Amino acid sequence: MPDRRAMDRRTFLKTASVAGGGVAALTVVPASVFGKAGRPAPSNRITMGCIGVGGQGTGNMNAFLNESDCHVVAVCDVDKGRANAAKGIVDRKYGNTDCMAYTDYRELLARTDLDVISMATPDHWHAITAIASLNAGLDVYGEKPLTHCLAEGRALVDAQTKNGRIWQTGSWQRSQAHFRHGAELVRNGRLGKVARIEVGLPTGGTTGPHPFKDPPADLDYDFWVGPSAWVPYCDERTHYQWRWQLEFGGGQMMDWIGHHGDIAHWGMGWDTTGPVEIQGTADFPSEGIWDAPTHYHYVAKYRDGVEMHVANDGTKLENGDVIRMGTKWIGENGNWIWVDRGGTDSNPKSLWDEKLGADEIHYYNSPGHQREFLDCVRSRRAPLATAETGHRSASIGHLGLIAMQTGRKIRWNPDTEQIIDDPTAARMLSTPMRSPWHV
Repeated sequence: MPDRRAMDRRTFLKTASVAGGGVAALTVVPASVFGKAGRPAPSNRITMGCIGVGGQGTGNMNAFLNESDCHVVAVCDVDKGRANAAKGIVDRKYGNTDCMAYTDYRELLARTDLDVISMATPDHWHAITAIASLNAGLDVYGEKPLTHCLAEGRALVDAQTKNGRIWQTGSWQRSQAHFRHGAELVRNGRLGKVARIEVGLPTGGTTGPHPFKDPPADLDYDFWVGPSAWVPYCDERTHYQWRWQLEFGGGQMMDWIGHHGDIAHWGMGWDTTGPVEIQGTADFPSEGIWDAPTHYHYVAKYRDGVEMHVANDGTKLENGDVIRMGTKWIGENGNWIWVDRGGTDSNPKSLWDEKLGADEIHYYNSPGHQREFLDCVRSRRAPLATAETGHRSASIGHLGLIAMQTGRKIRWNPDTEQIIDDPTAARMLSTPMRSPWHV
């Protein structure tokens, strides 16, 4: 841990556990000692910097602003307009002008008053900013998919482990009661042996040609491209639209695999493993700047023989099943459980209403994904969506994309994280970075 954080209140937050036991040793402080309207005094607050304050980043920042023991002191975005807009939100919340706005994340990380980072950059920046934050001794709430490629994910997990930091992946469905209940039912054998899993994700987008032009004055476009291969600017390239380009994202498939694929893993107890075979097909745009898969269907096979079908919502399988948005576990006896953001279902209907016994597996009942992160910063308990968990969930999509791009079956060792007997595919586990960027 850097010396600049030694023996101060942040060190207390990061080491507040019984030596050798990992049990939180925090004192319950009466609300009467807090500041006005129950807000904790400055010495009791967790100070936060936010890196990447576009749509998702601002949404996460607003959630943290609503937590009385979290104090946002700095924001950062390579788009100066977005950085200043986020600063305005923070300043209005606190009634002052104290929040600092940066366009270079390294300047933000050089501050000595930070405890945690909320990070929501485009995918191609995830690993660099995350590892830098972890190496600075900071706990991180980071968006999914964990990283832009599979090798970067392992590097991030290693950095989190080496530095002993708390990491919460933004797979917030784990903090929702109905997703938890569905996963618990499956994990406790209510379906018997699971035979198949169906994961339905949204359809991607396509676009025609767009004229290249000079970037807006407020956007440091060279910095935005960062570690990816240089490509000229056009209006349909950056901000929300980056996700449709494989240099920067992975389309709706990679956007969502860290949600419904993550829940599929949760129900099976697969948070530290992955598939052993992956194959599938996809439609890739043939013109324009967007090249991420639009329609896709791949099958990930696990060691116990279970097959996970990942496809667009509405895809019809060979057995006649139609993939529906969400996660569906199907037992060998034909019973099934389905969960989505919009609801739940099961066959038989009574299956969903079953209660868990005291001696069965119970997942942590989260108070909310951001709230849980802050609680874990204080207690040092591992959160629901650790870096390892986020990495394994994202690996489903990374491997599926490689299989669909190469057009052949990929054999994978989830223990060594190596592709077997396919050097070309193995090289796709990592993405070359433009100098001077590296992890």
